[in-house]
Amino acid sequence: MGTEIEFEIGGASLSWSKNSRGMDHGMLFQAKDRKRLHSDQIDYDYFTENGQDPGLMEMALCRPLKEIVPRIELLGFTLNEVEREYKKCTESWLEQCQMMAHEVEEFSEPDVMTFQEFCAFVAAHPIQTLDHSFISSFDNAESERKIQGRFDAMPEIRRIPYFPSAIDNTYSERSYFAGLVNFMHPYSTLRLLAQNMSNLNADVVWQYGPLVENGWASESEFIPDARRNQTFLIATEGSSDVHIIKHALSLLKHEIADFFRFIDVSERHPFSGTGNLVKFAEGLVKIDVHNQVVFVLDNDAEGFEAYQRISDMNLPPNMRAMMLPTLEEFRAFPARGPEGVTNTDINGRAAAIECYLDLNLHGFEPAKVVWTNYKKELDLYHGALEFKDSYTKAFLKQTAETVSAGNYSVHKLQVVLDALIAECCAVTIEVGRTGLGEI
Repeated sequence: MGTEIEFEIGGASLSWSKNSRGMDHGMLFQAKDRKRLHSDQIDYDYFTENGQDPGLMEMALCRPLKEIVPRIELLGFTLNEVEREYKKCTESWLEQCQMMAHEVEEFSEPDVMTFQEFCAFVAAHPIQTLDHSFISSFDNAESERKIQGRFDAMPEIRRIPYFPSAIDNTYSERSYFAGLVNFMHPYSTLRLLAQNMSNLNADVVWQYGPLVENGWASESEFIPDARRNQTFLIATEGSSDVHIIKHALSLLKHEIADFFRFIDVSERHPFSGTGNLVKFAEGLVKIDVHNQVVFVLDNDAEGFEAYQRISDMNLPPNMRAMMLPTLEEFRAFPARGPEGVTNTDINGRAAAIECYLDLNLHGFEPAKVVWTNYKKELDLYHGALEFKDSYTKAFLKQTAETVSAGNYSVHKLQVVLDALIAECCAVTIEVGRTGLGEI
């Protein structure tokens, strides 16, 4: 008979395989997500009668959808890309319908849902509100109607691509709904389901225990964390940038921290300074490195100059450069120059990464930058934050508890990480579109 393995959300299957691992979903999970779950494929009476623990057969990777979404976006499944895939599926479905027109006397091309209509349909039916009762009989119209449940009376489902095949291998209203909406990549389906807030706490489960214990696969095939070719090398100007971004990810984006790699700065930064970073970027481009790389430059004059030089290199799809984001609160920031301290716009002039930390430290005067040198090529003065090392040390002492308690302001760092993640998503999508990787 064999053993099946399913990738599911809230009990609704999105992908499955028999007697083999099938599609690898390990990159959606982290080590903490490995746990025991009840399985319908386990004969619990047998284990009870023999005084044995079914623990190994119950092993699964499981985490809520809300923690899966940022991971699938880094894999390229943003809403814009899902829309792109939906349009491709729609075109393919209409082509099939046109082919059928030659075999049917009376045929009219279906009025397929727009992507916005399809999103609304998916969001209108939270997974947990759908009946999951098993309908054992599937040999007559009545049992088919029971399986379809509320959807049996909905004429609009005929506007969903591939809707006739939705009934295949289904046994409940919930499984039928999954069959209706899951005609794209399963991660695209997850991204759409996440549009309904009610689905965000639903567990995404990949239970491998029965498959492994029955000898069809090895536990080593079920490894969590991002694969190496799915990670991003974050190249920065200095060691402090590495330490700050890594710590910010661990505090604020721990659910995706394993997607990011950094240059080893345990002893020193091998490419410290904007000039060396530009040379490093040039070297990577010339040797055609296929790693996914994002160069992160400070939002100051030197960073702006380096950003322009790297951007002029015609970077390949797997590389991008970014400056730290412009912030409104930097438009009137205290800066000291020959004429004393005045409020001025430091965006693109003096906003290094330390400026994005909490600058309200006990025992320190209000934060300010100091103008240091004039960049003739840009006609801009470059500046630096006073006591920046002290602000960095204070941040690196923060814990998840101090941040959640509101003892340390991280809103500027949130903006930095959101901008970094957006660049990484863009890399993944561009690499997929150019055929250098798979989405």
